[in-house]
Amino acid sequence: MSLRTLAGTAAALGLALGPLQAQAEDPASMASPATVDARCDQAASPRCFVGFELPGAAGRLHYYASLGDVRAPDAGTAPTAALVVMHGHPRDANRSFDAGLRAARAAGRLADTLVVAPLFQVGDADAARCRTRGVPPAEPGDALWTCGGWLAGAPSLGTWPIGAFAALDALIAELHRRWPSLQTVTLAGFSAGAQMLQHSVGFAADPPAGLRLRYVIADPGSWLYFDPVRPQPQRDGQDVAWEACGSGADFPGGCGFAFRAADAAACPGHDRWKYGTADLPALLGRSAAQARARYAAADIGYLEGALDSSSDKGTYYPILDKSCAAMLQGPYRLQRGVAYAAYDRALVSTTRPRPLTVVPGCAHDVACVLPSDAARTALFGAPR
Repeated sequence: MSLRTLAGTAAALGLALGPLQAQAEDPASMASPATVDARCDQAASPRCFVGFELPGAAGRLHYYASLGDVRAPDAGTAPTAALVVMHGHPRDANRSFDAGLRAARAAGRLADTLVVAPLFQVGDADAARCRTRGVPPAEPGDALWTCGGWLAGAPSLGTWPIGAFAALDALIAELHRRWPSLQTVTLAGFSAGAQMLQHSVGFAADPPAGLRLRYVIADPGSWLYFDPVRPQPQRDGQDVAWEACGSGADFPGGCGFAFRAADAAACPGHDRWKYGTADLPALLGRSAAQARARYAAADIGYLEGALDSSSDKGTYYPILDKSCAAMLQGPYRLQRGVAYAAYDRALVSTTRPRPLTVVPGCAHDVACVLPSDAARTALFGAPR
């Protein structure tokens, strides 16, 4: 899904998915930690929703967690891995959490894997355009972003702002503090959440000592390129149209890609942040070269839904970023992802190519992509 530039793109992304309904905690939430654990590894609920204080008096960030009594910092659980699922533009942290739970359950990893889904809160005045039924509303003292701001790593609103990427760094540190047994954290983002994660990799803080970070980028609407080049499909060394390379699971249909500098006059700003690394926001704290090197060294896997490759129902094509800068990356999400993986192999991470997995039977649906058999290795590594 599309991001920001900032207010204009947010309008293109506007979603109103019904009134948000806060869920009242029932007496079962006072059950023993073992009962709470069982509840929290089944589905998102208020008893699984916990907050912590961000650094610099920036406010609180909340997340769903699958293990432990959310009211007790030391619940006796000792996961060795965490799967952090980053929500999409409608801030569907509940659906993202449930998809992560299903993926961990299908992999047989719920016993040793903490599943987490953070929620980047938006104030009441903005929330109607980016909310999901059942997700708790912002509380006094929460850090707040705009509907499009958190996607770009923008600073939170208020007197003591924090960048969204820095807030994600703080979440990782908080999970390690609360569950010191963690050895690996896999951050998986879908759609706008994948955009946010893919953009954050080059600007992320070093993780706590002894903690390994992995990233899984699934079906973003657009990508961060580290060069002014963009993909041109080719067959037998000749340029061809995107449609000539097939669609769905057939894409790229024997086509390859050439990467050439785009015509800046025809598409002004195509290489500016968020699509490229020109004019990076100062709060990101790194140069383009530094971010590129960090991205090249990171542990990253890519997922794409095979059916997220057209304007058909289920692809949410009306909210796909169709700006000039985005269309230079390809016409649909699958095509953009396949082309980006080829760019990554050719020009960025040349010595450690990232795996790209195309998930059959899935369009633009986190509940289909993440729990799929095809996504299992990307999310949890090779079977044990």
